[in-house]
Amino acid sequence: MLLSRVRLAHVGPFDDLSLGFEDAAGAPRRLVVLFGGDGVGKTSILSAIASTRPGYAVAQPRSRGEDGPPSAVVADWVLGVDDPARAHPLRVASPNARLDEPEEAAVVRRREQALFDRRAAEGGFVLVALPGARWFSRASIVLTAPERSVLRYDVRAVAGFDDATRADLARETKQVLSFVPLAAAVARGRGGEGRPDARAARFDALERALREVLAVLLEGTGAAYLGVDPLRLEPVFERAGGQRADFDDLGRSARHIVAFGALSLRALAAAHPGVDPRLAEGVVLIDDIEAQQPLHRQRSLTSRLRAALPNVQWIVTTSSPAVALGCELSEVIALRRDPASGRVELHQGPDAVLH
Repeated sequence: MLLSRVRLAHVGPFDDLSLGFEDAAGAPRRLVVLFGGDGVGKTSILSAIASTRPGYAVAQPRSRGEDGPPSAVVADWVLGVDDPARAHPLRVASPNARLDEPEEAAVVRRREQALFDRRAAEGGFVLVALPGARWFSRASIVLTAPERSVLRYDVRAVAGFDDATRADLARETKQVLSFVPLAAAVARGRGGEGRPDARAARFDALERALREVLAVLLEGTGAAYLGVDPLRLEPVFERAGGQRADFDDLGRSARHIVAFGALSLRALAAAHPGVDPRLAEGVVLIDDIEAQQPLHRQRSLTSRLRAALPNVQWIVTTSSPAVALGCELSEVIALRRDPASGRVELHQGPDAVLH
């Protein structure tokens, strides 16, 4: 599943905004960078996307009070591997959205949306949302019922981009880093007793994918993922010089990068258990991607994400020129507020990176 187009009506600072995420051939781009300063609606766009998708489409809160016009979002999704036989996008709209279409077409659209809401609960249709207010507490690892946590993708999970109390990613990230090598080791041990475990191949592939993803993302940071400590079950890394360090002791930039890879891979593996998670499709939304990243690594940030999970569509926001300059011009959409009218305007192509 990839996002092709989204329209926002009376959402955030936008009266009526249409964003196309296709390339010249009409296929969804695998990287979209929303570039702009504070208050131009970058987070509003991510929130609208996260709340208008197969399996989870909810009414938008009124952005201008009870007396203002109703807010609505319409998103066109290319389902890809989630429905290979479907040649045209699936249109998902807010429940209160009124589109310019005949009543018969509206009925068909709503029925189709309801059908895919049910199908999404059965697997696939991955969307991961990482808020800009993310942080990492020094929480101990807790592994309880992993089949209902680490190995389960909840298509109806709410993305809280503005709620810092729900943005602590430490425990969820550490669960992935610790559970995957443990599960792979246990599954291999069962197979060694002469009783082949069908899950061994799955967990071996997942562990291999996790190590490959983290190796790509951590390249040049001086840190490398080793696995899990056998006594404390905490994920362990190696720093430059051979010194071992827990996840909690890594630098802030490394923890953010590790979370990007681990949480995205976990969702892909849980929603697509029968395929290589590195090759699975999905959408990952990251707000303020440059947060806690050193300036000299911001320019390569998006290219490392693309290399780690090449079939994922990364839709990220940033106010950093370094991040924008590390992308192709066609991948950057700049949002700027016009001083005269106060309206937020879109700029694409060469104009998107001019100041």
